[in-house]
Amino acid sequence: MSIPQTYQRIVLAERPRGPVKPENFRLETVAVPQLADGEVLIRNHYLSLDPYMRGRMSAAKSYASSQPLNETMIGGTVGQVVASRNAFFQVGDYVNGMLGWAEMGVSDGVLLRKLDTTRIPLSAFLGVVGMPGMAAWYGFNQIMEAAAGETVVVSAASGAVGSVVGQLARLRGCRVVGIAGGPQKCAYVVHELGFDACVDYKAGNLEADLAAATPDGIDAIFENVGGACLDAALARTNAFARIALCGLIAGYNGAELPIKNARALLLNRLTVRGFIVTEHMEFWQHGLQELAVLVANRQIKYRESVADGLAAAPEAFMGLLQGRNFGKQLVKLI
Repeated sequence: MSIPQTYQRIVLAERPRGPVKPENFRLETVAVPQLADGEVLIRNHYLSLDPYMRGRMSAAKSYASSQPLNETMIGGTVGQVVASRNAFFQVGDYVNGMLGWAEMGVSDGVLLRKLDTTRIPLSAFLGVVGMPGMAAWYGFNQIMEAAAGETVVVSAASGAVGSVVGQLARLRGCRVVGIAGGPQKCAYVVHELGFDACVDYKAGNLEADLAAATPDGIDAIFENVGGACLDAALARTNAFARIALCGLIAGYNGAELPIKNARALLLNRLTVRGFIVTEHMEFWQHGLQELAVLVANRQIKYRESVADGLAAAPEAFMGLLQGRNFGKQLVKLI
């Protein structure tokens, strides 16, 4: 494989104040580094865009350190090894890593995972068989613990995480109700993914529509959004309902997220647990194996929104935060 002398990357140029803007990023051309012993050089094929990145762009205290200024933006990648000084990785291997918003990257191999693309497309390892899929798998199996016949509600139901949660719940025999933005997304959630119902929060009747879709109340919630979606679901909870709190995208630009129906937390003796899936790596091997089998057997479907070229990443990321994507948001580099 021919190796170029330079590659492009996107760095965080300044921290956003409020909504993310194009000027928060900078596209740079940098030299391809020489490899040290134990290192591999990877040409990235796809870059993952995820809501958690908005939190990392802030300097505020969080569960993880902030994205440094003037450094490659953080992000999951899949690609192919083009040079190796690591005995475990050979030129031509497909790998999953965290090489960020860049056309190429160097890894010491510690956090690099070999991929088998014989039955699963390379891009899926950034979505349904990657971190988003594991977030769905962990929240559903370890926190919600929903049983057959129970009603499960999933916000951002057409997205990379929510779509997997709903299908896992459907496979277990639950009644599954999604919340999504717009009739097209809701139609996809019901007719393609097999949810029992989907509520369009943009239609202006969120509380009434959710009540109609959950006549027996709600036993488990997978929350990606927060704000009005969570409030409406809290009002419908049954006693001892479980809530897996994965994301609060409604507040990622700094908006406050007051809970009007906080009384339900006590009255219904709810269990609410926030989680960061990368803090539970002991489950990843088992969870990813399960997801890979389900995807390979077409028991779990997925959808991708793909932006073309590294320079398209900032606009695609801003669209993700505004809900313009449909399914997993990726950037195709090759």
